[in-house]
Amino acid sequence: MNAFIVDLKNNPGELARVTESIADKGIDITAFSGSKCGDSGSLAIVTNDEAGTRRVLSQGLWKFHTIEIVETSLANQPGSLAEMTRRLAKAGVNIEAAFPIGMSGTNVHVAFATDNPTKAKQAVAELAGAYTR
Repeated sequence: MNAFIVDLKNNPGELARVTESIADKGIDITAFSGSKCGDSGSLAIVTNDEAGTRRVLSQGLWKFHTIEIVETSLANQPGSLAEMTRRLAKAGVNIEAAFPIGMSGTNVHVAFATDNPTKAKQAVAELAGAYTR
């Protein structure tokens, strides 16, 4: 599964324009995260239709790139995110975006968009393995 990282201007309505364009095509945004820095911002989204989302973003002339996400489940407690991100850092993985994608019991499901999904998957699996021993 891929996330779309979209560059946006820091102006009122920019997020609305993107999300309305996607919704107008009947595409469901299943997860998102956004932030701004200065005059620009970044939106990370996951949808139920990657091909359709790519068409909408291309036709709207938004600058974007896709990136594979790695999913994991973290305990909903202090330090679990810190432990996972430290594990990814030690593996030499740079995180481009991270956002919650759901809950199950007391665990939060998190998606990481990284520069190296293969290493990220390995780091996630190693940490999960450490919890089951």
